[in-house]
Amino acid sequence: MCRLAAYLGQPVYLERFLLAPEHSLIRQAWSPREMRSAALNADGFGFGWYDDAGCPVAYRNIQPAWADPNLAALGRSLIRDLWLANVRSATAGFASGYANTQPFSDCRLLFLHNGFVDHFADDLRPRLRSWLQPDIEAAIHGNTDSEYLFAVIRQLGAEDPQPPRLLLRRLVNALATWVPDGRALLNIALSDGSEIAVTRHAIGDECPTLYATDSDPLCPDGVLIASEPLTPGMHWEAVPAHHIVALDGTRRLSVTGL
Repeated sequence: MCRLAAYLGQPVYLERFLLAPEHSLIRQAWSPREMRSAALNADGFGFGWYDDAGCPVAYRNIQPAWADPNLAALGRSLIRDLWLANVRSATAGFASGYANTQPFSDCRLLFLHNGFVDHFADDLRPRLRSWLQPDIEAAIHGNTDSEYLFAVIRQLGAEDPQPPRLLLRRLVNALATWVPDGRALLNIALSDGSEIAVTRHAIGDECPTLYATDSDPLCPDGVLIASEPLTPGMHWEAVPAHHIVALDGTRRLSVTGL
């Protein structure tokens, strides 16, 4: 399990998104409130954005988020209109390490996964390895279920470069066939630089928590999505289970069933 957060709106400094909130994602690394399977997210962290050419960029660190001495300087220096970030609690069998640390990216997409797939190594991974095209599989550098799920999205996107909400829907539909009787937690965030879409979904278990707001006082000109509310107040709304929430430049949240 992990915790994630996303922002889209008028440009804000990384500090305002990642560090300033009372219950910031960095605080959730050592004091999460709504995680069921771990007490800490100390197995690395990362955040992503898009550069001036529209290409995804990811900063990843295998150390706990609170131990990174660069964050304060990066926070007051980087300003963007889109942010994705996560803090990691590694699933058993998936070691800490740079290759297993999110966000994952290719030339177009940024990806985060909060969750796991049970019996991934001996069940789903062999199936995916036979399904994935060789060039897609060759770009996998770690061994996590999360990176393989991103590989599925990369292949679907190469076949038909649809917006994130549609790619996530196709992934969820495929997993319903591949993991019909298993257990999987599938809160997944995906962006193409114009849109961010996040699922709150699970197979055979309770969905991890997910919230959204378009009226946060720290980021009044944008929309936030997070595993746990970043700030106090009633302006955060829980995303319903088995739904996908999407946001784009209109600053309107779109919530639809999966």
